[in-house]
Amino acid sequence: MFVRARWLVVIGGIVIVALVELLSDSVLDPILPFPLDTLAVVAVMAIVASLGAALAFRRLDAMASVLQERNTELESSDASIRALHRVSMSLSTLTDLDSLLQAVVESARDLLDADVALLVLMRSDATPRLAATSGPADAFSPAGTLDGSDFRRFVDPALLQAVLAAPIQRGAASIGTLVVGARTPRAYGVSAVETMASLASQAAIAIENDRLMGQLRELAVRSERERIAREMHDGLAQVLGYVNTKSQAVEELLAAGRVDAARTQLRELAAAARSVYVDVREAILGLTSPIAPERGLVGAVEEYARRFSAASKLVVVVDATDATNDVRLTPEVQAQTFRILQEALTNVRKHAAAHRVRVSLDVADDQLRVRVDDDGRGIPEADDAGGWPRYGLTSMRERAAGMGGSIELTPRVQGTRVELRVPLATAELVA
Repeated sequence: MFVRARWLVVIGGIVIVALVELLSDSVLDPILPFPLDTLAVVAVMAIVASLGAALAFRRLDAMASVLQERNTELESSDASIRALHRVSMSLSTLTDLDSLLQAVVESARDLLDADVALLVLMRSDATPRLAATSGPADAFSPAGTLDGSDFRRFVDPALLQAVLAAPIQRGAASIGTLVVGARTPRAYGVSAVETMASLASQAAIAIENDRLMGQLRELAVRSERERIAREMHDGLAQVLGYVNTKSQAVEELLAAGRVDAARTQLRELAAAARSVYVDVREAILGLTSPIAPERGLVGAVEEYARRFSAASKLVVVVDATDATNDVRLTPEVQAQTFRILQEALTNVRKHAAAHRVRVSLDVADDQLRVRVDDDGRGIPEADDAGGWPRYGLTSMRERAAGMGGSIELTPRVQGTRVELRVPLATAELVA
């Protein structure tokens, strides 16, 4: 439509000039002799050109104004994006949820040039609580004693003459609100709304991450408690029950005057006590052997092998390839692999009657491979694949499955091999 109007102006101007020229050479020629006819034509052309130019310039001015407004909006949006990027980078360095939420409200107040900013979260009983504030201390009522059923109960109404609020959501549910307020009325534009929505999203992610991390910590504690309970049941509880039985037998033999038989029972009792002592030392050793970042999995295994060998009187040799030292494993894979090795060595000490153990770590076929070979008495047939729940193998298998890996139990000519395989796709740390 605009293109058609432009051509009509041009064609109309040409037609008017042509008509004036035609009239000046015919009808007006007797009335306007030279040079009046030329002046008349020039005047008409000037008028037509002025009108056309006025229309064109008016349209150009309108377009320039629109472009200026859009450019201003883009500059404002770009400034908000850069500011949000800076905020995001600063927030990424924070680990404490309270500090992170405080940074969000301070950023909201600063970016939107507000007088106050606050973040309100919903409790489990659906009542609001004030989680973070930015502004004059006397502007807020943490107890929520002011009028209002929502965030207004926490802040002086005089500072809410202009309000912009963004919901904090977990899925489809609203778990809180991020609010900025000003003491003077103002209109918030699209850029301000988008800024608040972005900050509210960051707060929601931080809150959800904190919740999930809490659940992970709880699951880790529960899993470790279950592991310790299984170990105490399979080891300490059984040995203590054995000690109790032997003690009763000694009492009965002494009461019957069978001193030699009682001495035999006492020797067996002493051996059981030594076994309990080793079990307890081993459990403490396992609980106090973290994998330091500077040491890595191989270093931690070598250190544990030395301490385990000293406690159990078994010869333990660790053989790790250069590829294993070079690969960067996730902390979870390192921790679970370390626990599986602990369990495997404990099984060797308790059940294999071995003298020597070799621990091998290698990376091949896109897998992390960890083998524990002993020179003990081997696995009875009943304890092969069908008997895995015995001797802590259930715990090992569960840990391996949690990493996407597997455990293989293989009889050797002399002794047993336990091999852990974990795909590097799930084990390797992504840079």
